Amino acid sequence: MDRQVKQDFIRRIAELNSSQPSGESILWSRHGISELLNEGWARSAVERGLERSEIIEDYRTITRPLPDCLVIGWIEPDEPFHAVVAIDEPNDRLLIVTVYKPTASEWENDWQTRKR
Repeated sequence: MDRQVKQDFIRRIAELNSSQPSGESILWSRHGISELLNEGWARSAVERGLERSEIIEDYRTITRPLPDCLVIGWIEPDEPFHAVVAIDEPNDRLLIVTVYKPTASEWENDWQTRKR
């Protein structure tokens, strides 16, 4: 799956999820929910942030059951988050594998470039 197609899919599913009372288009792993709670974020805030998210790293699918990638999104204008998102295209949904606040020790000021 091409990067732009992934990007469009993530945004489309996030928008669809916002319009569903059940929010069933975005699933969360147990680890993802644990990290969400550790960060003190609302699930809905992260899911809304995916509507405008950008892919910053693409992961190879050789050892993974679904294509996935690392995205950056924003909960508030000044609060970025990173999420590893798996794309379940056949079922038209996303799986949030993990979510976390990027740290200055690992990421450049743009929050999109890893420090080397």
